[in-house]
Amino acid sequence: MSTMTLDMAAPLEGDRSHKARLLMVALIGILAVSCVASLMVGASGVSLPEVMRTVLAGEALSMRDKVILMDIRMPRMVLGVLVGAALAVSGAVMQGLFRNPLADPGLVGVSAGAGLGAIVAIVLGGMLPAALATALGYYMVPLAAFMGSWASTMLLYRVATRKGRTSVATMLLAGIALAALVGALSGLLVYKADDAQLRTLTFWQMGSIAGATWAKVWTSAPLIVLALAATPFLARGLNGLALGEAAASHIGVPVQRVKNGAIVMVACAVGAAVAVSGGIGFVGIVVPHLLRLLSGPDHKYLLINSGLLGASLLLVADLISRVVIAPAELPIGIVTATIGGPFFLWILLRQRGLLGM
Repeated sequence: MSTMTLDMAAPLEGDRSHKARLLMVALIGILAVSCVASLMVGASGVSLPEVMRTVLAGEALSMRDKVILMDIRMPRMVLGVLVGAALAVSGAVMQGLFRNPLADPGLVGVSAGAGLGAIVAIVLGGMLPAALATALGYYMVPLAAFMGSWASTMLLYRVATRKGRTSVATMLLAGIALAALVGALSGLLVYKADDAQLRTLTFWQMGSIAGATWAKVWTSAPLIVLALAATPFLARGLNGLALGEAAASHIGVPVQRVKNGAIVMVACAVGAAVAVSGGIGFVGIVVPHLLRLLSGPDHKYLLINSGLLGASLLLVADLISRVVIAPAELPIGIVTATIGGPFFLWILLRQRGLLGM
């Protein structure tokens, strides 16, 4: 058994559940602070403490303060929590499924398919009948991104499944091939885009939650919440898979059912998240790996803690994007890539040292 597999199966080496529970409490506190900071920071001069004093005094908020807090900052904060949790938990699930700490939700083609769907909507959306385009409105790009993610995931699943059994290795290789094909198709559409469409595509691909609205929240929340609620049921199976599929089957883990559940969960969560926020990278790699170092790889705690830390990380990255070049804003994908890129290289070098590569 490889050193990496032993690392993923570390619950056998000692019980670190107490540390994981303490970390969970700390992460809840960090998330609460991040949420408050997200509501307080912005280009306008609205102060949350002043608003709270006004509310507690029984006075009515001004229309300006109400709009800024309830219609701009609050949906942005909620969307950041949803997207961050979805990306981080999906990363933890994929790393458990592939038994590799370098795995990422993009490996199953969800991000690539969502990106192609969004590009199709942006570049070719003008060709739709006027009545249909008006009815879809700004839902057109998120809906197309979500449909693209589902189509790519289902295609990979069909390719990798034979006689009722899904080959993770085949899915990984097919995902790489699909990403290359999708990249070529996306490049062709980008080549045909005009200047306005290119600007929209550029900012969408960088990722952002700056345009968050309650409509976007209600569009993505049901799928993300349902997917996240289902992940605790995968914990035991993912722990068993750390020992290998054969060993997991011998100890009673329904391997194929766990694979199916993991694939559907990632498709729902990441597809919905990418549809409303664009391409935000590295959250799914950085968060689960950091938590494994801190409290071990037991998925019973890892999945929940990943959701908490992922939500906090995305809110912090969003805060950084607001203040670095204020009053303008950086796309949040640039911030997460700046944080995650060096961390990913560190993970790669660490695993190379462990494996003697």
